[in-house]
Amino acid sequence: MPAIADGPIIEARGLKRTFKIRKGTVEAVKGIDLTVQPGEIVGFLGPNGAGKTTTLRMLCTLLAPTDGTATVVGCDLRDDPVGVRRRIGYVAQSGTTTGEAVAGQEIVSQAQLYGIDRKTATERGKALLKSLDLDGIWDRKCGSLSGGQRRRLDIVMGLVHEPKLVFLDEPTTGLDPQARANLWHHIRDLRDRLGTTIFLTTHYMDEADSLSDRILIVDGGKVVAQGTPQELKQRVSGDAITLTLRGRKDTAQASEIIGGFEGADTPNVDGNVVRAHLPDGSTALPQLLRALDKAGVDAIGLEVARPTLDDVFLTLTGRSLRD
Repeated sequence: MPAIADGPIIEARGLKRTFKIRKGTVEAVKGIDLTVQPGEIVGFLGPNGAGKTTTLRMLCTLLAPTDGTATVVGCDLRDDPVGVRRRIGYVAQSGTTTGEAVAGQEIVSQAQLYGIDRKTATERGKALLKSLDLDGIWDRKCGSLSGGQRRRLDIVMGLVHEPKLVFLDEPTTGLDPQARANLWHHIRDLRDRLGTTIFLTTHYMDEADSLSDRILIVDGGKVVAQGTPQELKQRVSGDAITLTLRGRKDTAQASEIIGGFEGADTPNVDGNVVRAHLPDGSTALPQLLRALDKAGVDAIGLEVARPTLDDVFLTLTGRSLRD
């Protein structure tokens, strides 16, 4: 991995954004504090209306903050927005290419906006295309590319000026599962091979779990939790136990039995299904089966599930990320 400068590559303190509306003001971002270290892949998650997009737009200099401070790649967000733009890459959710444009020409034009000459732009562009398995598309029209190819081309355009930090806004939206998995591989490679720091927004929990070294969850205009995927999952109280019983009497008994285990939360009963959380489901499972058998309870289904990021998100925000 290439050498990376010391110190945070993003540091924001009390970042706020207020919008004026006809009846007053709306505080979309109420004081975001966040730090991103060089070489990290950071997932930035939040439900609709949480302030995620507004924060991203401020960090990319597309929107001026109302209050607070931030430095991005060593440049002050307020005093040197041009310096920030020169040092970051930004891949928008909607993409940046038109169907009739030729891929190579788009890459060169993007590089020239950063003062890079045509020869250097061509060399860098072709090298990036090769690294992202896009050999042979230089002279093709963008409209002839598949969805996965076009998203990788967007990433090439965001990297051609060799930024230390790239913002990826919903990079796999609309892609099929195979194309998504392929793009995940290339995103990891950007960090592992080039040392690029990646700030990622996504609506896919499996994507955040798979790609992110660290996750920031924003809700109500503030960061409400942060940590590695594993650290966040540990915040949910235990493993989920789901019991399916044959009859109402068995359901009542099973609820009482599982609720008596140490560390169990209050069981939830829905028809003939009982759900509860236990601190260590795999250890408790044999004991639970013995207790049910001893009580003569006929369980026709038993499932143990580890906490997921969606469980974390639901616990913290009261909503699923997809909602």
